Amino acid sequence: MNRERKNPNKLREVREDLMISKAELARRAGVSALTIDRIESGENCRVDTKRKIILALGLKLNEKDKVFVNETQAHEKERRRS
Repeated sequence: MNRERKNPNKLREVREDLMISKAELARRAGVSALTIDRIESGENCRVDTKRKIILALGLKLNEKDKVFVNETQAHEKERRRS
């Protein structure tokens, strides 16, 4: 089944570049591996969860755009496609 990504992000790419497994990232962030999997698949998550993941990746909060696409940018890209 080809499911369209709801909330595009670079989590999988960043995680793999850092050579961190889903399970390890989940442990560091204090969330479940299923949560990491869902976010990587484009599912929505709370701001607090994003914050935990950003910090668990060793990034600063102001570097969030390295992982999570700005919602305004995502909506603009979608609008251009239409």
